[in-house]
Formats: sequence, C-alpha cells, structure tokens
Amino acid sequence: MTITISPFLAALGSEGPPAGRTKDMDLYGWLIGSWEMDSVHYLDDGTTRKSNGECHFGWVLEGRAIQDVWIRPKRPAPSTMYGTTLRIFDPGIGGWHIIWSDPLNQDYSRQIGRAEGKDIVQIGDDSRGLQTRWRFTEITANSFHWIGEERSAGSDPWQVTYEHLARRTNS
Repeated sequence: MTITISPFLAALGSEGPPAGRTKDMDLYGWLIGSWEMDSVHYLDDGTTRKSNGECHFGWVLEGRAIQDVWIRPKRPAPSTMYGTTLRIFDPGIGGWHIIWSDPLNQDYSRQIGRAEGKDIVQIGDDSRGLQTRWRFTEITANSFHWIGEERSAGSDPWQVTYEHLARRTNS
C-alpha cells in the first residue's frame, strides 16, 4: 500500500528552518520527532487521573514555525484530549507566540514562550479567562517534564493541573 501525502500536508510540512533562522528555532527545535508520555490530571476535587499519551512535533510553514499534536490516551483508544500547538518565533519580542487548540474539549490558549534558565516557560491566558503557565523542565535530548498550571488572578498561587513525563520514541 502506497501512502500519498496530500498537497495540503506537503505545503504545511517542512524539512527544517530556513537558512539564517536556525539559531532562533533552537528553543523548541529539539522537540522535533515523536514522544510517548505518562500523564497526570489534577482534578478540582483533589483526586488525580492518570493516563498515557503521545505527542508529535514537526517543522511547518517553510520551517518558520513548529507544530505539534498532543493525544491522550495513546491511539487507538478514544481520545480525551486531541489538540495542536503552533509555535512561532517573533524576533521583535525575542520570544515565541504559542497558540493551543483542543477542539475536542473546546480548550484554547495563547501564550508567550521564552527560555528561563534551563527551562522553557510559556505564560498567557486561556479561553476561560484563566492565566496559564506551561513549563518544559528536566529537558534532555530524549525526555522532558511538562507542567501545566493555572490561576484566576495574578495574586493567586499557581495550581498544577497537568503533568506529562515524555520520552522520545523511535518512530
């Protein structure tokens, strides 16, 4: 069976960043590839829900952006989360515009991402009006710890809502 890439996917995907932009793309470029993850969802009632998942990162828009797909639980199980992030570097602000969309749960966020020491920190707001902070920590070439937090106002403490422990796969 031959798989043909549609003209849309061929136009969307890219082999890498354009010449002269490689350094700008380093903050997230290491994510390119496929990952499996163990996830914990911290519920409002104090309980947790554990699951597995997968995420895939690739160059898009002639290498000017990085797009990912996050799926929980791993396919082929029915999804409880199936979303995508578009990450675009903006030299004018020295940071990344982050746009998250999960149409399954009607969950949307806009953030700005930057390096903070050895971590990547993304801060913004979601469609519920909550402030969000998503962090990539404990970053290695083959693993990372992702922590999702939210709060109602700047004076409120951050509450952890999700954690993902991800490992690179060979696919």
